[in-house]
Amino acid sequence: MDPFSQPVTLEAGIHARMPASLRRPVVTEWSRANKRGAAVDCFLEGPCFGADGALHVTDIPHGRIFRLDPDGREWQLLAEYDGEPNGLALNRRDGRLYIADYKQGILALDPRSGRVEPVLTRRNSERFKGPNDLVFARNGDLYFTDQGQTGLSDPTGRVYRLTPEGRLDCLLANGPSPNGLALSPEEDALYVAMTRDNAVWRLPLQPDGSTSKVGRFCSFHGTSGPDGMAMDRAGNLLVAHASLGCVFVLSPQGEALARIRSPAGRTTTNLAFHPEDDRLFVTESETGTVLSARWPDAANSSGKDR
Repeated sequence: MDPFSQPVTLEAGIHARMPASLRRPVVTEWSRANKRGAAVDCFLEGPCFGADGALHVTDIPHGRIFRLDPDGREWQLLAEYDGEPNGLALNRRDGRLYIADYKQGILALDPRSGRVEPVLTRRNSERFKGPNDLVFARNGDLYFTDQGQTGLSDPTGRVYRLTPEGRLDCLLANGPSPNGLALSPEEDALYVAMTRDNAVWRLPLQPDGSTSKVGRFCSFHGTSGPDGMAMDRAGNLLVAHASLGCVFVLSPQGEALARIRSPAGRTTTNLAFHPEDDRLFVTESETGTVLSARWPDAANSSGKDR
């Protein structure tokens, strides 16, 4: 493909909107820090398909996790707790949904009981800055970002790997707002959305588990930056941009292949592939909407359901 050609534009549709009865237009600790103290009725994130095939989403400022029925009409509240849940990932080994929670660390939700319990809340007795997203590798390793309020003025965000045996490795400690994650199909590279750098970084993963020669894979523009990500079966990276109102599809060389535009707001924050077909589901957080689109090379290679 010509790297200077115009990317194809696709239109997403509206799959579901959070019902008015579930919206809470109140000021929270999260909205004071992130929305200038405005009353935010919801802020959807973390789309993830559970072991039962149902789509789950998080509501960050109100500490809630929902399960949606296949048509998106019924929203079931699975859990509500004192936290700020962001990314979700299914651990196929035990069927639980792992949560990157800004306040509490890495948690796990039993979708049958709704019980939320800690997995990893501190490192060397210190609290995390604020976990954002996470992804499982096929061997059970869990990669997660510790974003906090980092950015270009404070590039101290971290990327961690937690092994099934409980060993915690810090792979990167100089990230300007590390956010979404995706593994390459061969799992020899980890892609990290650096939101405040408005770029995606590529971390080569060495056979011994270390990383080296980290580089910038692609760059964007806008008032925010890249957020959640997923990888398709062809090795194309899909990136939700949190201020441009679309998902960008990039080739394995970082060339822009397509953009999938939101018909709702511009705060497209995260995405997940349906485990059985070519549908892509995207959270648009400004309006509390879940979008859907079809992408022909879709396959859940992102690790979010492993």
